[in-house]
Amino acid sequence: QEQLVESGGGSVQAGGSLRLSCVSSVYTYNWYYMAWFRQAPGKEREGVAAINKYGTTNYAEYLKGRATISRDDAKNTLYLQMNRLKREDTAMYYCAAAYRRDGGLVDGNYRVWGQGTQVTVSS
Repeated sequence: QEQLVESGGGSVQAGGSLRLSCVSSVYTYNWYYMAWFRQAPGKEREGVAAINKYGTTNYAEYLKGRATISRDDAKNTLYLQMNRLKREDTAMYYCAAAYRRDGGLVDGNYRVWGQGTQVTVSS
């Protein structure tokens, strides 16, 4: 069964850092695209960062320069390192995976989703 389990969320002060992890129950190399999305209360889900199996990355404009997405296929794990966090980064962060070659930051392209990990940034 294909499952994704996120961890690493928590509460942090503005300007701090967090590293989110997402462990896949199947070989991550099987997924063409893996990505992080987020959803804040009262807002629509939005793409944060994506990476394909060849290491090509996409980032949302609001996070460029503050985040790094990576995948370790040997550990079947996806990561999101976020730095210089802002209050507006507060949201539930979800890991997603797709077999499709056009995954990118479009949530409809993703087949499997994790349960999410909460990130709360305070000033």
